[in-house]
Amino acid sequence: MSDLTSLKQEILRLTRTYAQEAHRAFRPGDDPLRKPYEEGQPIPYAGRVFTEDEVEAAVGSTLDFWLTLGTEGALMEKELAAFLGVRHSLLVNSGSSANLVAISALTSHKLPDERRIKPGDEVITVAAGFPTTVAPIVQVGAVPVFIDANPITGNARCEQMEQAYSPGKTKAVMMAHALGNPFDLAKTLAFCRKYKLWLVEDNCDALGCSYSMPRVLAESLGFTENSPGLYEGPDRVIRWTGTWGDISTQSFYPPHHLTMGEGGAVNIVSDQKLKVVAESFRDWGRDCWCPSGIDNTCNKRFEWQLGELPKGYDHKYTYSHLGFNLKPLDPQASIGRVQIRRLPDYIEARKHNWEILRRGLAPLDDVLEFALPTHATQWDENNGLNWDQTSCRSECSWFGFKIAVKENATFTRTELAKELDAHMIGNRMLFGGNLVRQPAFVQLLHDRPQSMRQVSDLSDSDKIMNNTLFLGTYPGLTTEMLKVEIEVIKAFCKNRKS
Repeated sequence: MSDLTSLKQEILRLTRTYAQEAHRAFRPGDDPLRKPYEEGQPIPYAGRVFTEDEVEAAVGSTLDFWLTLGTEGALMEKELAAFLGVRHSLLVNSGSSANLVAISALTSHKLPDERRIKPGDEVITVAAGFPTTVAPIVQVGAVPVFIDANPITGNARCEQMEQAYSPGKTKAVMMAHALGNPFDLAKTLAFCRKYKLWLVEDNCDALGCSYSMPRVLAESLGFTENSPGLYEGPDRVIRWTGTWGDISTQSFYPPHHLTMGEGGAVNIVSDQKLKVVAESFRDWGRDCWCPSGIDNTCNKRFEWQLGELPKGYDHKYTYSHLGFNLKPLDPQASIGRVQIRRLPDYIEARKHNWEILRRGLAPLDDVLEFALPTHATQWDENNGLNWDQTSCRSECSWFGFKIAVKENATFTRTELAKELDAHMIGNRMLFGGNLVRQPAFVQLLHDRPQSMRQVSDLSDSDKIMNNTLFLGTYPGLTTEMLKVEIEVIKAFCKNRKS
């Protein structure tokens, strides 16, 4: 063994020792080595969850000092694609960038002309959510068409899609699975198949969530036994969210299901051409697909003639799109690879934490309204969930625990949020609320009245904006933390009733 190898091993050994001592508060909530929760400490709604394994991976990659996306990135892309069961995953530097790359890819001249999104074309989306699900639609010159949201699920009222459709103008549907709750994929896919529209799933909050439907329905929507990512039962088809549409996105910001610090991914479900154009937009818009540091994988580097360039112009400097540079760093990917191995445990922890909160707060359902998974009709603490007659089911690995203050309550959502803040309990609104009320969209509509449209009064999105917040479900929460949250909310509601 060389001196350098021995030195690196010693550095990594000391790194692990340091991380075990310095970062005990960031271990999973059920980890016996985690620093115990002490009364009065802040309870965040989300955060990094890691051990010495991630720190060692990051330091080891940094010592190698390749830095830009390289071997670790390529391996993480393969491992993420394998986990989801999609054809390709492309790493980017954020979930917002993933959305930008995904929608930009659908504008490519390399796609069939009748399907590519051109300036002035329309993309159906939902009014309640995070702004960077919608901003890329505007940024590529398309028009977002807003439909309303369901205050119980947080997801789009998919029955409004027909009203939103404009023949010859509508090219895609792009929506998020709100707080880890799958939107109605059966209805959305049927709509997209009917009109030959792209479906972009913003899966940033929903990695590890799944959706199932009867096999006969799945087959009618084009999902055959040869489709990637299928988890098949005798009469049902189950797939992860992010694998039902044409293209999907992930965020790896710390609050999400896994983290790279900053980072995200674009998942190409099955169409190889979408991979080529998405990668081009991510990588400066270039036509070449050689990874950084590798030349001439096509064996024609100096033989192409593209655009009005001279024949033989270096393919590595040929640009087919007006692209970006949105790659993360290789040390980030090394962290992400460790996090992927934790995903099964993290998924179950989020489900478990949601269940603890739901049971603990059940006595308050006279003044508080709680989320239901899509297709569920009722939650009962003895029997669990009841389901609608569609035979479709959603399995949620929740990003957050959604609470709405009912209109008959003697307090407001903001008063509840302030009480939680006073006890240092992290809470958030459902992101941007009704996005059309946000300053950026108000200004956009003022400057360019044709830049967006809506198909209803969006009154339910207003309800979400006015009445809703969410608590954390992330794997770093301990049982003690969740109990404190429950007791604080119970005491607040009791005091307001008396």
